[in-house]
Order: sequence, then structure tokens, then C-alpha cells
Amino acid sequence: MTTQVSHGASGAIRRFAGWVGRGSVGYPLFDQYKPQGRSDVDGYWETLSSEASSLETLFAVFLNNLELDEEGEPTNEKYAERRAATFLFSYMTGELPPGEPDIGGDEATTY
Repeated sequence: MTTQVSHGASGAIRRFAGWVGRGSVGYPLFDQYKPQGRSDVDGYWETLSSEASSLETLFAVFLNNLELDEEGEPTNEKYAERRAATFLFSYMTGELPPGEPDIGGDEATTY
């Protein structure tokens, strides 16, 4: 059993944090499924930075979906990113991207 986060897991978390900080998490999902004539998914950073609980939930969705192998290396980083992007899209628009299931309670649980 490992006693610290693996380099792979650390990298996955760092990349995700970087995308959130740059305002690019969710792309191309937002570009692909942007509701007609709406710009409410643009500039989401302003919303997240003023509503800290939504930022916490965004990270919770990513981390609750991230699976690690026996060595602690991520096995589904892109899936975890997409689920976090789905949460953010839904939070900002009140809609789900077409074909994406709703975020389940366990996915958004903060510990």
C-alpha cells in the first residue's frame, strides 16, 4: 500500500486544477454542446470564484470519479474530467449536455 499520492495521480490533479484556473475545463464539451445563443458557460471562472461551494463540488466530482490502479496510478482521467465538465455545464446552464447522464449523489459528495 502506498503512503503518498503517486506521480500519475498528482499529475492528473495538477492538470485538472490548471484547466479550472485557466477557465478551460469542459472544452470541447462546452463548444460542442453550447446551448443556442447562450453565453452562460463562457467565463464560468467568475461564477466559481464567487461561489466556493460550486468549486469544491467541481473538484469532488473529478476526484470521486478518478480511479487508481494498485500502484495508485490513474486509469480513467479523461472520464473523470468529462464528468466534472458535465457537472460544470449543468451548474452553469441548468441543462445536461446531450447524451450525458446526470451527476449522481456519490459523484458530488464532498468529504
